[in-house]
Amino acid sequence: MHKFDEMYEQLPYSGAAVRSHYQRYDQWLGRQAGDLMRSRREEAEMIFRRVGITFAVYGAKDEDGAGTERLIPFDLLPRIIPADEWELMERGLVQRVTALNRFLHDVYHEQEIIKAGVIPAEQILNNAQYRPQMVGVKVPNDVYAHICGIDIVRAPDGNGRGEYYVLEDNLRVPSGVSYMLENRKMMMRLFPELFSQNRIAPVAHYPDLLLETLRASSPPATAEPTVVVLTPGMYNSAYFEHAFLAQQMGVELVEGQDLFVKDDFVYMRTTRGPRRVDVIYRRVDDDYLDPEVFLPNSTLGCAGLMRAYAEGNVVICNAVGTGVADDKSIYPYVPKMVEFYLGEQPILKNVPTYMCRNKDDLDYTLANMKELVVKEVHGAGGYGMLIGPASTQAEIEDFKKAVLAKPEGYIAQPTLSLSTSPTFVDAGIAPRHIDLRPFVLSAKEVQMVPGGLTRVALKEGSLVVNSSQGGGTKDTWILEADARPRQAAASASEPAPAAASMRQTQG
Repeated sequence: MHKFDEMYEQLPYSGAAVRSHYQRYDQWLGRQAGDLMRSRREEAEMIFRRVGITFAVYGAKDEDGAGTERLIPFDLLPRIIPADEWELMERGLVQRVTALNRFLHDVYHEQEIIKAGVIPAEQILNNAQYRPQMVGVKVPNDVYAHICGIDIVRAPDGNGRGEYYVLEDNLRVPSGVSYMLENRKMMMRLFPELFSQNRIAPVAHYPDLLLETLRASSPPATAEPTVVVLTPGMYNSAYFEHAFLAQQMGVELVEGQDLFVKDDFVYMRTTRGPRRVDVIYRRVDDDYLDPEVFLPNSTLGCAGLMRAYAEGNVVICNAVGTGVADDKSIYPYVPKMVEFYLGEQPILKNVPTYMCRNKDDLDYTLANMKELVVKEVHGAGGYGMLIGPASTQAEIEDFKKAVLAKPEGYIAQPTLSLSTSPTFVDAGIAPRHIDLRPFVLSAKEVQMVPGGLTRVALKEGSLVVNSSQGGGTKDTWILEADARPRQAAASASEPAPAAASMRQTQG
């Protein structure tokens, strides 16, 4: 299988040429002793633990039977993307998210894409994430997915260049942006000289853009909107992020019990009495938002919230019902959405996808499962999927039974050789597979900070980058347009001995 590395032009690393946008960093890295890098890694872990940057692991228990929290491993070596590649990716992201929002408005209003036969009606209307309660509900700016996390991977294209693909659209409650921000802060703290030597596009203004997006999404008649972040509570795996973003935006972090509805308006309980709420950035799934409409025993939401929402007296970000657009059974149709709603060709490609609800695709999947990645359409976090090349025959046979029992619940894709990036592991510097999650904000306009969260599969050869399954994260650098490698003291053609000693040859 062909491989593509972000920094080196070939694998193994020993003696390989360095790509032009990494050359200045490579010269710096060659001057760093291995012991220094190891001490920096220990310092980063200590700081992250002290600040409380952890995530809860569902189902995992410590020796006392309590739930466990873990640090997400942080890699010291950044993933670097040149300005021209980012510019193309950014245009593709704006195009894709615009089409997804048009789709969401359409399926809850005119349903033109169904009438045109582009997507079968039953795949939308019978989808578990489709919310009939949203039919006809008007939302400000016709925007449903205000915060999107679009997962992008890179694979070899046969010409020595990597090609970007969208692997997944996360439109419900996408997480991970706090790690993007904290990773950058950590890199600036540990290696300040790198940020004076390189023109790296900033990301620290993301909370300002997020607050701007939320305020711009408020009910039309609201002059000074009150924004809150709704969290399921401290036992949620992403609670650190909920608290972090509320603090960074200077808004209240609330739980369902802090809210109540009166006369179809939402209020927050405060020590000074009730305060009206205009925008709720919710980190709670649809089913738990309103016990009057969804799960009646939910204590995470607020009774009457959907009434206030339908009346236009409060805005929920992301909108209720956005899940129908990020379902894996809808994903194969996103390029057609771009063409249908925008009259354009997609800038970013999908990964080729087989829909097991179709007999031909099902037959192909069952016959070739050893070479495919098979996923549950509602799966998340790396669960509910089979990576054929890494599975035993027994695991494949068990998965075949599950797919046959419910074909419409699965899709299959080729096993992409995800690009690798140099990663600082115990044995030195070695290639590990990565992806990228940019965060796209939509209100009256679509905007984002340059870059996103790079996730890295720390196990050698693994393609699963999810933090819940041992993945780590990296800082993502977008080099600004006029950043070009400058002649450094050490010649690029004569790597320093320290660099050579730190690099592990790929096995």
